Amino acid sequence: LAFGCPGVLAVLGLEAAAPGECELTRLLQDKLQYEMRLQYMKHYFPIDYTVQVQYEEVLRPSNITRLRNGTVSEAALRYLWFHVSSQAVLRIREVLPEKHPSWKYTQELCQLFDALGKEYSKYRQTDVEAVVADLVKLVHSAGSESRRKAVRPKALLDNCLKVMRMLYTAPCEWGPV
Repeated sequence: LAFGCPGVLAVLGLEAAAPGECELTRLLQDKLQYEMRLQYMKHYFPIDYTVQVQYEEVLRPSNITRLRNGTVSEAALRYLWFHVSSQAVLRIREVLPEKHPSWKYTQELCQLFDALGKEYSKYRQTDVEAVVADLVKLVHSAGSESRRKAVRPKALLDNCLKVMRMLYTAPCEWGPV
């Protein structure tokens, strides 16, 4: 599988979030502050600009709630979030020329996802529920058979942050955000 940012290696970690995982997601949370998402993903783009993504590349809190109700493990949900979110950042980067004001910001996000992938790789890979494994395969299959939808870059990162908070606040013992 190819991962969202160049060089990312993701292996599913343990059920409990690792300290390094918590630290990196906290850094991601800082990078995804509202003001930064607004500036880099909305103000620096044309009005109503959208990126074409696969239907499966949009991960909302309601998707996580539905999967949780289907008894998907928290570790598998974090695995899914990692793949979808790193792919979303890649989709945004694909449309940016290097001199674009948002290029450096997306590069920094990629570096954090790259580090997060390395953090996951420290642990023994465990089986992922079939539903999550299938979704991850769909996210990484760039085939034309997949359904596409137009999504604003900021919306992709808004979803990334909301789902990350759902999945990491309790295991990482983050205070109110």
